[in-house]
Amino acid sequence: MIDEPQLKLAHSLLAARVSDRPRGEDPDRPETVQAMQIALHIPKATPPQRDELLEAAAVAVLKVCLDPRVSTDPEFRASLENWYDHLIRKVTRRARNKSWEMVQQLPGVTVEVGGAQARAFVPSAVSEVPPEIRKLQISGTELPATEPVEMPAHSGDLPRIYIDAGLAMTTGKAAAQVGHASMLLAAHRDFMWVRRWAERDFGLHVLEVDTALFHRLSEHPDAVAVHDAGFTEVAPNSKTVFALPGRI
Repeated sequence: MIDEPQLKLAHSLLAARVSDRPRGEDPDRPETVQAMQIALHIPKATPPQRDELLEAAAVAVLKVCLDPRVSTDPEFRASLENWYDHLIRKVTRRARNKSWEMVQQLPGVTVEVGGAQARAFVPSAVSEVPPEIRKLQISGTELPATEPVEMPAHSGDLPRIYIDAGLAMTTGKAAAQVGHASMLLAAHRDFMWVRRWAERDFGLHVLEVDTALFHRLSEHPDAVAVHDAGFTEVAPNSKTVFALPGRI
């Protein structure tokens, strides 16, 4: 059951705060360096499929942003607002076994797609990350790359997020990028569209395509692109991923 007023409030906050206005942070003021932590469940014996894990991460990030607690929990809302108002960083970590079970107790949302699971947590200052999350490894979030696919600009009902396979991003980096794309897509659509998406449990597809096709498809008028700040892996202002809304 969707609580429309709660969803509407969370969406309006996201749309208002996630815009093209300048943002920044001051290293001398640790409270301004904000990030959303994402845990990817990667069991050693049975690792998930990369595309399913990326889909789970993208949906988990969006579900935190549109969580009903935005309207019922002042601390939850303030955490999102602080993050929205600074550089919207995400830090992806690997979890398995007991460490995965322990972080389920922390505020956030876990999403499962196929055999893959990801949990996005309520953002915080990077200096205040809970110890259960801080001990998770940032490195090691790598899975075999998905073979680039060829397909038309868009097909099917659900939104699609396209990744530039030519950038050869690690699974952790790609998870942060698709998470940002799902946020931006919701922020750029009107509430009734987002409500229909919520009725589909925010389902989406993640597809990796070669660079030439990526840039060609990204010219679609409905495309919402992510340009990375370039802190890790890619050059500053690289177009890493983009989202298309589907026919919801």
